Amino acid sequence: MISKKLTKAINDQINAEMWSAYLYLSMAQDIYAKGFHGIAHWFKVQFLEEQAHAAIMINYLHSQDARVILAPIAKVQTEWDTVLAAFEDTLKHEKEVTAMINNLCDIADEDKDRAAANFLAWFIDEQVEEEKTASDLVNHCKMIGDHIGGMIMLDKELGARQYHTPAPLK
Repeated sequence: MISKKLTKAINDQINAEMWSAYLYLSMAQDIYAKGFHGIAHWFKVQFLEEQAHAAIMINYLHSQDARVILAPIAKVQTEWDTVLAAFEDTLKHEKEVTAMINNLCDIADEDKDRAAANFLAWFIDEQVEEEKTASDLVNHCKMIGDHIGGMIMLDKELGARQYHTPAPLK
């Protein structure tokens, strides 16, 4: 049986995942306005992934017969000076999410909740991927610098990204 402490922490994480979705949707709108529609598309896929992460956590709480309590989503930033700045904020944010997921794992360990630990392992793997992708995009933007041709190529590449329903939702 899931503890009240872990239930509250997962509910808080659901809110954080929805805030993340809202942040990425905001980034998509700003980047779209800057004329990089492919990069904006990449952020829209991030938006969908974060919503899926929240849904996975909701489903888990339901499976544990625990109550889901949705809290208001805090305001997000709406403008970034450059695409690089948006990707730097993405990397910073994903590192914060990793710390939050690690905290959930710590609570599951304290509770000796093997089901929760097993459930959270998927998120650990997901965060490794999220941080690596964000780091790569920061590095690519730094390499491109002010060369518009490079940004146009990156825009085209990121515009080809497709959303895939995460395994825990299939």
